[in-house]
Amino acid sequence: MAILILALVFLDEVLAAVAAGVWGGHVGVFLAVVMPIVVVLVWWAFASPKARWGGPVVRPLTKVIVFGLASAGLWAAGHHALAIAMLAFSVVINALAQMRSVRAAMDALGPTGETT
Repeated sequence: MAILILALVFLDEVLAAVAAGVWGGHVGVFLAVVMPIVVVLVWWAFASPKARWGGPVVRPLTKVIVFGLASAGLWAAGHHALAIAMLAFSVVINALAQMRSVRAAMDALGPTGETT
């Protein structure tokens, strides 16, 4: 069950980048390409498990900002139902990811994602 939750957390992260691209496409082609890259770079720098500038405050704050802005971008692009669904999914799956069993499964994964 823990691995499924972690897979859904990853899917949520990918969906945030896609949502940024949808919003960018609503504004212009350039932003449709750039915004997903910005989301991935912000995630890599501040929210990923190995984020160089992440921490107990920065990491969750970055997640709230990224998922919130991704949902707001979908809303602004006219995809209201998707915006609400994404925000609800993000809240639920990230809450489930805080369960002790899921965190233990994540800690058990080695640096390459393989079990140690």
